[in-house]
Amino acid sequence: MPAANFQKVHNYLLAVTPKRDATLAAMEAHARRHGFPIIGPLVGRFLYQMATVIDARQIFELGSGYGYSAYWFSQAMGKRGKIIMTDGDPKNELMADKFFARGKVKSRIEYRVGDALEIIREYRGPFDIILNDVDKHAYPDTIDLVAPRLRKGGLFITDNTIWSGRVYDGSRDRNTRGVIEFNRRMYADRRFFTTILPLRDGLTIGIRR
Repeated sequence: MPAANFQKVHNYLLAVTPKRDATLAAMEAHARRHGFPIIGPLVGRFLYQMATVIDARQIFELGSGYGYSAYWFSQAMGKRGKIIMTDGDPKNELMADKFFARGKVKSRIEYRVGDALEIIREYRGPFDIILNDVDKHAYPDTIDLVAPRLRKGGLFITDNTIWSGRVYDGSRDRNTRGVIEFNRRMYADRRFFTTILPLRDGLTIGIRR
């Protein structure tokens, strides 16, 4: 699909997507004001659906920012769920706390500040969903960390795997190479059944076999 048409599809999807609640709207406004990358409402609704479909109770996020994706997960799981969030910036934890208090998030939240790839080593799982949104050059390193900690039938969801078209336009910077190698490995890894969805900036979905 030509880039112009892809953008038209994206704009259409945003236009027909229902308005979010006041807390999500505030989180999206914060992202716009500060140029902070979030998954956005198109992917947020998908995460909500996936958590609902597989009746997720335990979720781990490799990279959480100030909690936009975790808020969507929490809305799907409610009091039944626990979400372990990770981020390297303690300011994001404080911001997440404010938004979660405003939205009266019911899920149990554990926010860990530090290197997500080191933090996940402290947990055995099994998790129902692991969301991956770390630095793109580190994407290939996540696969062997996630596979043993995800239950059979669980979902490994990775954001930005079309990477604004850089995966196919000849770009070869460190982050782009990481995304390309990650996608290649996920399709080749027999522990997962993988599909890439061209939603927003691309989602790679691996079902743990």
